[in-house]
Amino acid sequence: MALTALDPRTALVVIDLQAGIAAAPTQPYSGPEVISRSVELADAFRARNLPVVLVRVSFAPDFADMPPGRTEATRSGGARPEGWDVIVPELAGHAGDVTVTKHNWGAFHGTDLDVQLRRRGVTQIVLTGIATSIGVESTARAAHEHGYHVTLATDAMSDMDAEAHRGSVERIFPRLGETGTTAEILEMLAKTHA
Repeated sequence: MALTALDPRTALVVIDLQAGIAAAPTQPYSGPEVISRSVELADAFRARNLPVVLVRVSFAPDFADMPPGRTEATRSGGARPEGWDVIVPELAGHAGDVTVTKHNWGAFHGTDLDVQLRRRGVTQIVLTGIATSIGVESTARAAHEHGYHVTLATDAMSDMDAEAHRGSVERIFPRLGETGTTAEILEMLAKTHA
C-alpha cells in the first residue's frame, strides 16, 4: 500500500542511529545513506514543530539489563567500545528532540516512549533506522498494537542482511501500516503540514 496520509500530530521515531550500530555494514543501504535520509526527515519535522524521537539501545557494563531468556542465536554481549551507544552527531544536539533509551529490540517495552508520544498528542509515527528486521520492525509492531498509525520510510532504514530487510518491507510492514520513500514522505509532509 502506498502512503495515503500523515496525521496532524505525526512524530518521527529514529531507531538506533548511534555510533556502534550506524558504523556496521548494512544492506541494501549504507549507514551514511540511512543517516542522511533520517536527517532530511528530522529537519522537515522540526521545521513544522512536529516531534522527533531519537531512540538508542544501551546496556549496563555487566549486561544485567539485557533481556534474559534462552535463544538459539549467539547473543551479542561482551564489552562495547566507549561511545558505541551515542546518537550520531548528524542527528544529535537539538533541544526539542526526545531521546529514549531502550534495553530491548523494540522502543516501547520498558521505556516512556508511549507516554512521550501521547503527551504530545501524537497519533502517527514515521519510522527510520537500523536494523529493519530487528529494532524497526519490533517498534512498528508495538506501535501498531498501541493504536498508532505507522508509516515506514523504507529507504531510511537498513539491515545487516538484505533478505531480512526485504522480508520486513514486503511481508510485515504492509500489515502494520503504510510504506513510502523519504521523498514520498517529505512530499506528503509538505502537502499536509504547510
